[in-house]
Amino acid sequence: MQDKNFDKLAQKFAKNIYGTPKGEIRASVLWRDLSPALSQFGERKLRILDAGGGFGYFSQKLARLGHEVILCDISAAMLAKAQTQIEASPTPLDIRLIHAPIQALSVEEHGSFDLILCHAVVEWLADAKATMTGLLTMLKPAGLFSLMFYNKEAMRFHALVSGNFDYVAADLVVKKKVRLTPTHPLYIDDVKQWFNDWNISIETQSGVRVIHDYLKKNQAADFDYAKLLQMELEYSQREPYLSLGRYVHFLGRSQGA
Repeated sequence: MQDKNFDKLAQKFAKNIYGTPKGEIRASVLWRDLSPALSQFGERKLRILDAGGGFGYFSQKLARLGHEVILCDISAAMLAKAQTQIEASPTPLDIRLIHAPIQALSVEEHGSFDLILCHAVVEWLADAKATMTGLLTMLKPAGLFSLMFYNKEAMRFHALVSGNFDYVAADLVVKKKVRLTPTHPLYIDDVKQWFNDWNISIETQSGVRVIHDYLKKNQAADFDYAKLLQMELEYSQREPYLSLGRYVHFLGRSQGA
């Protein structure tokens, strides 16, 4: 098995991430979770690694706040898009681009980081836990790790309410994969155990798209997407909705002073 490279799908993938209402939900939930945690560092400039960050939506957002960011991605097309956006920024952004698989990153070459982001990456990896274990050798003591992953139970529930019972009976395996459907969705309890194994305490948990993906397909022409976003934020940290998020976001802190 090989890890996914989105070179051939860069434009479509970038649009699907942040160019739609579901992208706005994703960005809003993640930033709601990250903002108060970042404020705990005070005013100092942070070293941040955006691992598998694509065109660097959060890299750019964090760099605009004055932080030093390394953006790493396996896709040259995604990084080219990032470079174009960085160059178009009205203010200089302290972002260094690295074209490499995240498994190639090392603390010896790149140093350690106050915050590591890894969003919507692990579900595409052949060996997610081993890759994240290596990545976390670069996290400073008391540093933050922001991990968003594709939720297998939400994938199953969505199939159930859509009436795709044969798909569920086949344990969500199909002969022909949809190109943007993650190949290795994860269970929440498994990822929680990973954090325990890493000695990283989970400080914030959120579901991402706890409502959007279960809406009826045909909504009224005047459907209120602003209200949907409000409801997503309101219910994203409540059970049982959190565990039904298409993605789940864990924000954890490593041991240390």
